[in-house]
Amino acid sequence: MSIFDSLGGSGPEGPAGPPRCSRKGCRSDAAVQLLWNNPKIHTPERRKIWLACAEHADWLENYLTERLLFKERQPLEEQTPGTAS
Repeated sequence: MSIFDSLGGSGPEGPAGPPRCSRKGCRSDAAVQLLWNNPKIHTPERRKIWLACAEHADWLENYLTERLLFKERQPLEEQTPGTAS
């Protein structure tokens, strides 16, 4: 077994398993995606995505809103391929 064998598997949800909440220390499955961008460094159409579990979605949305970064909340399954950041 090499060190590379422990870096990831390939299960039904993908190489790293089901999507997880972006809140620091949380390992719960994500339920929603929070779309945001920083207008100081991103173009207006650019959307970064944080995933959130039901427990942390409001907290993360509030965090982004207070910093004027929040754009939109969407159910997780509406994510289009290649847009996660």
